Amino acid sequence: MKLIIQIPAYNEEISLPLTLSSIKREYEGIDEVELLVINDGSTDRTRYIAEEYGVEHILNLKFNMGLAKAFLLGLQYCINAGADIIVNIDADNQYNADDIGKLIWPIVNNRADIAIGTRPVDRIKQFSPLKKVLQKFGSKVVRLLSSTGTEDAASGFRAFSRKAAMMMNVFDNYTYTMETIMQSKSKGLTIESVPVRTNAGFRKSKLVRSMFGYVKNSGMTILRMFIIYRPFRFFAIIGGLLFIAGALIWLRFLWFYIHGNGSGNIQSLIFSTILIVIGFQTAILGVIADLLGINRKLIEDVQIRVKQLEQKNNP
Repeated sequence: MKLIIQIPAYNEEISLPLTLSSIKREYEGIDEVELLVINDGSTDRTRYIAEEYGVEHILNLKFNMGLAKAFLLGLQYCINAGADIIVNIDADNQYNADDIGKLIWPIVNNRADIAIGTRPVDRIKQFSPLKKVLQKFGSKVVRLLSSTGTEDAASGFRAFSRKAAMMMNVFDNYTYTMETIMQSKSKGLTIESVPVRTNAGFRKSKLVRSMFGYVKNSGMTILRMFIIYRPFRFFAIIGGLLFIAGALIWLRFLWFYIHGNGSGNIQSLIFSTILIVIGFQTAILGVIADLLGINRKLIEDVQIRVKQLEQKNNP
């Protein structure tokens, strides 16, 4: 069984040596271990440091494409390189690489398709109290919307089986963490959360430039993924709320009408009718979106089959 540990890196000449030197080359149940550094358009010595440390695979992107795209390109590279299991770990030395063996164990034993490292958020000194609250809240929202038991939705320390890696698609340009969780359930993939440790003194996240920006981008990502992967539920909830609101206003009008005050509340009848119609139309939109979602799944199935054929023709 072959394990490739991929490390997306953008201008990480300071922290990359710490990350590379902490990764072991032997794990239980694994026959081969190789490293991949995804040099995401770095302008420092990231590429040369990877070469100096004997990294087997270096994927040099011509310009900075962002974490989400770098992650997806890394998965595809690992698949082509014959990986049976792929571990993604950040280059900032945030995660304790000694936990890689623990992270891949559910996949080695066929208990899960994806394993996500759960950080001890409360004990991470680099996280402000507000960020800790937001991290927990965001994970709860993703857990609810995705119908998974994921405990740390923002964790980038993950392991994927070959099957899961071939199914992954990332449409978001901001991050891959939440999207891969949202789509895993719809694709029949199982996720297991694994407690992992973090290292002290890692640098601040390059994704989180401001707390407001982090909340805005994360919120938009969650909303977009919910619409893409749970379209009927999303539109049905909105349509249902509008329909109920319209029905309640209509019942209010009916109450006044029965008691002889209907003529003075015609505007309520008009407003309730508008809400009911919009609610019904929104529900219909949900059905259409769900049908489009089925079509997307069929296209993704074809995509997976094409990847499998490519692997057979290019062993």
